Amino acid sequence: MRPTGLKTKIFLDSGDPAETREALEVLGFLDGQTTNPSLIAKNPATAGKKFSKDELLDFYRGVVEEVSSLIPLGSISIEVYADASTSADEMLVQGRGFYKWIPNAHIKYPTIVEGLKAAEISAKEGIRVNMTLVFSQEQAAAVYAATMGIKKGDVFLSPFVGRLDDRGENGMDFISNTIKMYSSGDGHVEVLVASVRSMEHFMRSIELGADIITAPLKIIKEWAAAGMPTMSEKLKVESGKLKLIPYQEIKLNQSWQSYNLKHEMTDKGIKKFASDWNALIG
Repeated sequence: MRPTGLKTKIFLDSGDPAETREALEVLGFLDGQTTNPSLIAKNPATAGKKFSKDELLDFYRGVVEEVSSLIPLGSISIEVYADASTSADEMLVQGRGFYKWIPNAHIKYPTIVEGLKAAEISAKEGIRVNMTLVFSQEQAAAVYAATMGIKKGDVFLSPFVGRLDDRGENGMDFISNTIKMYSSGDGHVEVLVASVRSMEHFMRSIELGADIITAPLKIIKEWAAAGMPTMSEKLKVESGKLKLIPYQEIKLNQSWQSYNLKHEMTDKGIKKFASDWNALIG
C-alpha cells in the first residue's frame, strides 16, 4: 500500500494492461498510467502484426479502456499522433476524440508550437492535458503560460529526464529547476517526471517534491522490492558524472508565444514516436 507521507503520485509508464495488473499487485496501488505510440508498439499483442489506421486506433482504445477499468480513480494519458507536419487542428481532432474514450483521460500533446496551440484550446474546453517531450525551462514556462487559469490536476508537464542523461546532462537538475521556477506561480501545472531510467531518478523525484513520477514496470518492481522507501538514505543510489543544467531566471507572466520552444530532443522524440506508430501500419 501507499507509504505513509508519500505525496508524489506514482504512475506506470506502459502500453500493456498486463503490466498494469502486475504493478497493482506489487505496489497495492497506482495513481495513473502514461501511454504513448512507442509503448503501444511494444505491447506483446502487436508483435509481428500490421494494422490499418482505424484498427490501430481501435487497439489503442482497447488498451486504455482496459487500463482505465483497472485504475478508475487514476489518470490515463493518451497521446495524439504528431509528426513534424501535423497541425494544431489535426491534433485537436484527435485529442477531442481520444478524450471521449474514457472518463479519466489526460491528452498528451508534444511541446511544440502546434502542440501548445492545441493544448491551449483543449484546456479551455475542459480537456485535461499532458504536455510531453519537455526538455527546457522555456518549454516548461510556455506550458504554464498557455494554461493559465486552468485548475490544478488538469495540466501535466512531462520532462524526459532519461533522455537528457543520455546526452550527458543531468536530467534531475532540470526537474529541480522546473519545480523552483514553478514555485513562484499558482501551482496549476503538475510536474510529471518521465523517461525514468533508474532508482536514482525515482528517489530524487520524490525528494524534490515532484507531483508525479511515471516509471516502467522494472523500476516500479525495484522500488517495491526495496520496501517503497521515500528517502534515498534508505536505499543506495549512485550518481553518474553528468553535466550540470544551470537554473535560468524566467518569468512566467509572458505570452506563451514569446518563449523559445525549439529543442532538438523534442524533435527527435516526435520523430521516434511517429516512426514506431507508422511501423505498425501496413
